[in-house]
This record gives sequence, C-alpha cells and structure tokens, in this order.
Amino acid sequence: MRLPCDAALLVIDVQEAIDDPRWGPRNNPGAEAVIAELLAAWRAERLPIYHIRHDSTEPGSPYRPDGPGRGFKPAARPLAGETIIGKSTASAFVDTSLEEALDEIGATTLVACGVLTNNSVEATVRHGGDLGYRIFVVADACWAVDKRDLSGRLWPAADVHALSLANLHGEYAEVVDGAAALRAAALANARRRRR
Repeated sequence: MRLPCDAALLVIDVQEAIDDPRWGPRNNPGAEAVIAELLAAWRAERLPIYHIRHDSTEPGSPYRPDGPGRGFKPAARPLAGETIIGKSTASAFVDTSLEEALDEIGATTLVACGVLTNNSVEATVRHGGDLGYRIFVVADACWAVDKRDLSGRLWPAADVHALSLANLHGEYAEVVDGAAALRAAALANARRRRR
C-alpha cells in the first residue's frame, strides 16, 4: 500500500449514536482504537482528514441532530480546524460538500473507516469508487452489527462485516488493515521531505 501526500482519511459516522442498544451486537470491538491511531498518524503527517457526521432526518433516530447521539465518540473527535461534513443519507457524497472539498485539495486517494461497514461505509466507498477515487478501506477500523435477512435468519456482525468488505474489495476499493494504513501514512510525505 502506497499513499500520496493528499490521501484523505474519511472517518464515517463514528458518533455516540452507534452505541445505542437498538443496533445490537457488533464486531471489531477494538475499531475505535485503530481509528484513533489513524487520526494520530494523519495529523502527524499533516494529511487531510474529513469527519463525516450523520444527521438523520428519521423520527426517533439516535443520529438526529437534536439528539444526544450526534456527538463524535471520544476516539474520533475532530480537532479545531478539521473538516466536518454533515450528511443525511448513507453515502457521504450525496447532497454534501465532500466531493467539492476533495477537489479543492486535488485528492484522488481516500482511506475510509467507520460505521457501519455494510451501510454508510459501503455506500460511501461504492459511490467514491464510481466517481473514480482510489480507495482503501481499513477493515479493522470499521464494524458492523448483527443483521436479520428477509427469511428471518440472523447473521452475526462478523459475517455481515466480512461480506460487505468482500463486496467492496477489488471493484470499488482495496481492503487493508490498520497496520498497513499506518505504515503508508508515515511514508506519504517522505519523498517531499527528501527534496
């Protein structure tokens, strides 16, 4: 994995609302720690960061702008000056300023993490892939929850996560782990520093 010096980190919907019990059991309990490491690496290298915040329009959603779940989880809190993009659909590109913000810095490569793997992460990555971005999804910095299919079968969160990543890998993105993303971030500016 190799990243250019404009590789943008997208931290998708990592808000207090995701801890609402209605979502049920999840996988990747250490995902927030990996997200915090990614943010620290991007900040250390002064790479672009975009915090995607879900502002639900659905009645009763824990993601509603007027609810207590709107805030970012501690591991994913933006620092002053970091860009926050609000959205009300699954894809962070629909009716938002994300593409325009990426165009302003000339970004062509995205690194995605957050929740839920099979919902907003997958929707954003598919959309971004269709727009022509090169995208890496950090598997251990995302998570899913248990999901019941139309026949009533309950699929464990780990299976939902794995299938979603399989849907993305090779067509819309390359799936990597946090260690690979951290190594790549540390080298993103190396050539520029040697000049």
